[in-house]
Amino acid sequence: MNRLLAIIAFVAALTGCGEQQSAKPAAVKPAAAPVAGDVQAGQKLAETECKSCHGLDGGSAAPGVPHLAAQHERYLLASLKAYKDGKRGHAALKVITERMSDADIRNVAAYYAGLPATGISPAKLDARQSPYDTGKARAAACVKCHGEDGNGSAPGIPSLAGQHAQYLVTALQEYVSGERKSSPMHAVMRTLSPPDMEAVAIYFASHARAEKPAPVGGDSAAGASLSAVCSGCHGMQGISGDSLTPNLAGQDYGYLVQAVKAYRTTRKREKMRLYITGLGDKDIQNIAAYYAAQKAGPTERGQTMLRDLVEKCDRCHAAPADNSAMVVPKIAGQDRDYLVMAIRAYRDERRQSTLMHNMSLPYGNTVIESIASHYAGQPAK
Repeated sequence: MNRLLAIIAFVAALTGCGEQQSAKPAAVKPAAAPVAGDVQAGQKLAETECKSCHGLDGGSAAPGVPHLAAQHERYLLASLKAYKDGKRGHAALKVITERMSDADIRNVAAYYAGLPATGISPAKLDARQSPYDTGKARAAACVKCHGEDGNGSAPGIPSLAGQHAQYLVTALQEYVSGERKSSPMHAVMRTLSPPDMEAVAIYFASHARAEKPAPVGGDSAAGASLSAVCSGCHGMQGISGDSLTPNLAGQDYGYLVQAVKAYRTTRKREKMRLYITGLGDKDIQNIAAYYAAQKAGPTERGQTMLRDLVEKCDRCHAAPADNSAMVVPKIAGQDRDYLVMAIRAYRDERRQSTLMHNMSLPYGNTVIESIASHYAGQPAK
């Protein structure tokens, strides 16, 4: 789960991939069309080997089983061969495909590819929301202290806006596990599932930190020189380049003072304890004043995240099969649970595709589930 929110470098890997695809590629000769299979022979084989899971109409019989009707024939061929060769893991499909000849595989692929998709209805999902929308709903219990957009007004309460989503998830987990000292108000965190935590983190990370009046009690100018010891991890002006290291820029002054002092006693970070050794209370106040005065924008674009991801996915998955040199499946109208499992498998390298691995690597389960829900709710074609 700590692969995030990316939530996120929640978007860097995918953006890079998208930019590469948007450049004009060298002319590539499309792969040759598969040798036409015998549809009637494929139907007979489907009746004995495939229909219990995939149905004779190509509609899955249970959640987590993919629809095959009207799928690209080249993709079905490639998938069946991947199971036969052990490049994809599925015990039953491994056994079934091992006893199928190349002609059998062509025939079954031709049969299912030739079926109409009219029997596959879009999934009726109650919550086809983006991670941002889900996070906003789940964060309702947090806003009393932390503010509607993560900018709380009470002194000593941390600003969540503009924080790295991955760091926020880690912090939530530490409060739940007891690694951080919690208050009765933190009990709400125990009601959040891991995907909920990711969604809440994306929501707060998608807002900028509000500017606050200069704190009383610290010298920002003196803190600037003292902050050199912090910048190696937390970045210049408190903007961290590591999604697991928190942004300090624009953070609440009182909270920063409390948090740094806590590393002397209750917070368990040996490196932090060593770094602050030798800093007096006045030094800590000055450093906190310096970082509180810095500006911090959002670290995520949760408001448009789902739309942006769908646009990138559609570059390959919505393209006509004859126009692509890559073998990619149709995913509109596909079974939601199957899509979730497939994307996770690419992310975790249980399926072999460097491109899909790189695109899915930054994302936690809440993002993957949102993408799967979107496509499962589209009409199959």
